[in-house]
Amino acid sequence: MMKSYLRLCIVLSIASVIGTAQSVVQADSQAGQDRRPLPQQTATAAVRDYLQSWQSLKSALEQNRPELLQPAFVGTARDKLAETIQQQAALRIRTRYQDSTHHIQIVFYSPDGLSIEMTDKVEYDVRVTDRDKVKTIQHISARYLIVLTPAEVRWRVRVFQAVPE
Repeated sequence: MMKSYLRLCIVLSIASVIGTAQSVVQADSQAGQDRRPLPQQTATAAVRDYLQSWQSLKSALEQNRPELLQPAFVGTARDKLAETIQQQAALRIRTRYQDSTHHIQIVFYSPDGLSIEMTDKVEYDVRVTDRDKVKTIQHISARYLIVLTPAEVRWRVRVFQAVPE
């Protein structure tokens, strides 16, 4: 009963954060509960900040501006994404991401509270344009491994890596 209630609270909290966004989000914070318990407020904030990082990613890729990855991404995640943006800018292309579904599962909360590991089965559309001409549109279903670390007032994505399903 408590696990179902926690899941419902997270889903409702995330729904209120994304408001009228078109993405469908399902979050599950039950995995890894045999270790350190994850407070509902922490789980909600981590998922909220992760979903907001998608907004930063979308804007940065669409505008070819790696600085828009700040403050959502840090470390390896930011470096790899910034490199991708620089490469696409050199090719004079832009990509537009539209995420449609996220199934987020929190799998680990570190004992010291300094990292959260989660997976996200996400579906999104990617539109690639070359000098304002659409070159391709793809629907992608992917699974990502994400590691979040806390900052002053939010969780930041430190690892953002596609993994085979």
